[in-house]
Amino acid sequence: MSDARIDVTTTAGVVRGIQRDGSAAFLGIPFAEPPVGDLRFAAPVAHRRWNGVLDATRYGATPQRKALAEITLIPEPSIAGTSTLNVNVFTPAPGRTDAALPVLVWIHGGGFVAGSPASPWYDGAAFSRDGIVTVSVSYRLGFDGFGWIEDAPHNRGIRDWILALEWVRDNIARFGGDPRRVTIAGQSAGGGAVLSLLAVPSASALFHRVISISGATSDLPLAASEDAGRALAAAGGVLPTRTGLSTLDEKEILRLQAAVAPMGGDSSGDPLDGIVALAAGGLIWGPVVDGDLLPEPVAVAIANGVGADKQLVLGATDNEFNMALAPGAAPLEAVDPALVLGRMGLPEETVAGYIAMHDTLGTAGVLGQFVTDRMFRAPALAIARERIRHDAPTWLYRFAWPSPTMGGACHCLDVPFFFDSLAADRVDVIAGSAPPQELADTVHGAAVQFIATGDPGWTAFDDADESARVFDLPSEDVAHGYADAAALLPVDERA
Repeated sequence: MSDARIDVTTTAGVVRGIQRDGSAAFLGIPFAEPPVGDLRFAAPVAHRRWNGVLDATRYGATPQRKALAEITLIPEPSIAGTSTLNVNVFTPAPGRTDAALPVLVWIHGGGFVAGSPASPWYDGAAFSRDGIVTVSVSYRLGFDGFGWIEDAPHNRGIRDWILALEWVRDNIARFGGDPRRVTIAGQSAGGGAVLSLLAVPSASALFHRVISISGATSDLPLAASEDAGRALAAAGGVLPTRTGLSTLDEKEILRLQAAVAPMGGDSSGDPLDGIVALAAGGLIWGPVVDGDLLPEPVAVAIANGVGADKQLVLGATDNEFNMALAPGAAPLEAVDPALVLGRMGLPEETVAGYIAMHDTLGTAGVLGQFVTDRMFRAPALAIARERIRHDAPTWLYRFAWPSPTMGGACHCLDVPFFFDSLAADRVDVIAGSAPPQELADTVHGAAVQFIATGDPGWTAFDDADESARVFDLPSEDVAHGYADAAALLPVDERA
């Protein structure tokens, strides 16, 4: 980055960003008042006007208070501070209100309890190079964002996304973007976030296209959310109200939310417990089907034709969570995978066929592949099938290039290819010392084309051959590209 500064006037005041080679970055722009004090468990409130010039040369505070490497392979720093609801804007045309460039709004992953928009992997430099304005969004995580509270609005995290999108609508033209050409995208929980927004009626006018990368939805029933919220309050010795929970500091809330709904294991000593719970029960701190903001589960909304007017690209890596049990591969060979698959919810009549389909993977590999298929691949196929019933433009993909360091096409591997950020910090950990630029050109290029035109450049999904784009060396369209994942769909949906 150079030392040159550049100013843009927003609806709340002037922000000063950093001029870079051919583009500019505006970091940590607050779109909402800090969610502290009376606003801690409230709906977000648009940021008031400020006087003078707001420095936007450094990333803003993040809701994540420590980097959680056990949840995400992506370097996502934690930054202290209270003004945690902010956006970062990367643009090749700052201040050019006549540029009307397409816009990408990125929502980070992290299981809805972790993650940060300040990752070097999410830098929008490559998109700026290719004529796209990029916005990355910060939002409340875990209990603060999604936990049930008796007298607080549900889905506070979703409300944060919506207010950020309203900020984009009202301000992005000042950064060279076109508010009429907004694509929302995200990976993992972020991919689930954009699918949830697709099912939120009040958000419909705020975006036009969707990219869901390894989207993991929550769709937690309201009753289950209430049970978890009451359990957390009881464990903290307070009433499940804003007043009661406000007596618990941030550190204590984080401790309690991990105790109520642990990710990646618990204290029982069984290394399988965490992954079994994840596959069978899903994510506890995430979007809630509240009957209001999110009226129905994402799959039901899509089956009913909600969001059919939006173009959608979705897919997953081939082996998302296969690596999760790799450290225990040797002892797991003594475990009957059929018993564990039953605990994970796979119907008895399907177990033998599923194991046979993956007989070269070993027990750990079979269980990891099941989590991959259950959480990511089968839902992606089901969504694509439901959308084409409503003639909704849909493109399905697979990221199949195997990591030389992680084994298989693992979770998060495709993100630096999407952003064309292969030189970023720690990409070598997940993609090796020489990740193929050719593949980044293909994946990133397809994203640019979709964001700009609404067509990623491969065969759209249809019920004739259910084609999927397989990103590998080389990349190609494959008929029935998700046929193996269909084994996990209900019997009447498999063919």
